[in-house]
Amino acid sequence: MSDHEQDRLLDHDYDGIQEYDNPMPRWWLWVFYATIAFVPIYYFAPGNIGAGPGKVAAYEAEVAAYEASRPAPAAGMASDESLRALVADASALELGQVTFVQHCAACHRPDAGGLIGPNLTDDAWLHGDAPSQIHATIVNGVLEKGMPGWERLLQPEQVDAVTAYVLSLKGTNPPSPKPPEGVVTPPVPPGT
Repeated sequence: MSDHEQDRLLDHDYDGIQEYDNPMPRWWLWVFYATIAFVPIYYFAPGNIGAGPGKVAAYEAEVAAYEASRPAPAAGMASDESLRALVADASALELGQVTFVQHCAACHRPDAGGLIGPNLTDDAWLHGDAPSQIHATIVNGVLEKGMPGWERLLQPEQVDAVTAYVLSLKGTNPPSPKPPEGVVTPPVPPGT
């Protein structure tokens, strides 16, 4: 072993193995230190560093693009009359059934007899049995019970169709339904 190699050996010895002292190249260390010095300048810079929009403008542009890609929330709730009218619309009920089976059946069962969520075919309602109340429950969800708000996940016509479909299920008597939960309301006479 040459004297130069001997100078580079460190003093410690592990199981008869010695290691060389190999410091980082100076140019690498200077780049590393320059990067550390640049971080606070970049972080606290009150505007642009270089060309392009500032951090705030870039953030606002990204938020605007995200909001534009999401469906707009419903401006107002549908009326009881318009939701009851959808019960007579076969295409709306078909859309409601497809949407219900895709998104709601996991908690309410495909026949709406109730599983984790309540039975939707009886006369007992936890959050009101008026069409607008059912619509509001679908839109806003019931987070304390684990039901998400579906306003941003479903299109407004899907929410209306699911509401009409749930209204059409009342009194269908599925096999082995979940016991009634909530306030029992008297049946609505036909034509009202």
